[in-house]
Amino acid sequence: MLDMEAGPDEGVAGAVSANENSETNPSDTPSGILTIQQLSAIEDEEVLNKLLDKAVDFDERRMIRAALRDLLKKKREKREKERGSRQDDLRQQALSKAGTGWMGMNRGQTSNHQQRSHMHSQFSASTTNSFTKTTGSMANPAMAPAHQCSPVVAQPNMKNVKQMLLDWCRAKTEPYEGVEIRNFSSSWSDGIAFCALVHRFFPDAFEYSILNPNARKDNFELAFSTAERLADCPPLLDVEDLLRMHEPDWKCVYTYIQEFYRCLVEKGLVKTKKKL
Repeated sequence: MLDMEAGPDEGVAGAVSANENSETNPSDTPSGILTIQQLSAIEDEEVLNKLLDKAVDFDERRMIRAALRDLLKKKREKREKERGSRQDDLRQQALSKAGTGWMGMNRGQTSNHQQRSHMHSQFSASTTNSFTKTTGSMANPAMAPAHQCSPVVAQPNMKNVKQMLLDWCRAKTEPYEGVEIRNFSSSWSDGIAFCALVHRFFPDAFEYSILNPNARKDNFELAFSTAERLADCPPLLDVEDLLRMHEPDWKCVYTYIQEFYRCLVEKGLVKTKKKL
């Protein structure tokens, strides 16, 4: 049972004094036990924890625990409200950018698409080789026409390589909220999975918690530009192409992830198996 006249520490004393103007004071209750109203007025979690440590009366401890739960709930609701407000601001910014750039979106699109498609064909074989060497597989995709993503040719261990890369992506993004990687297509459609994978290796590059799944363009651009700047990974995927498709072509996503993996290996950020 608390003795409010026994000189409690400064934190607890401050909390109690802040409630002196309330209708009920500790001296009005038996043995100086704080009332529910007084406990509810305390907004410092540390103060409530100290009161709980000093309390010996069962009913008093029960009231303090209830006040502590209510305080934590209020703080959680406040954080969620602030996060929702930030997401609304980001959504408005994304809509504003989309409206500004809509008129000139198609200019130069054909040549840009051909350039990126040509990059797909150049990097496809080397990136597959890089990943399969680290896993012991012998897969090697064929080159593709310049107007398509590089086709992934089925070979004896190709399925194993694809599954291993998918499992690697799933393991690296598992701690991230809003990411569930099941394939190389629909799981990457809003750009959040790309951001999570890049953020896993470069956590100081941007704030993941404020990303908006509805701002697809911003997510794609953030992930690809960060990977290019910090991992030297070429932006093989065209953002405008991704925005036009409900679900991205799995071969394109697969090729890009292979290249990102290869760049991480070169920078020593991914441990590989040594050949005997």
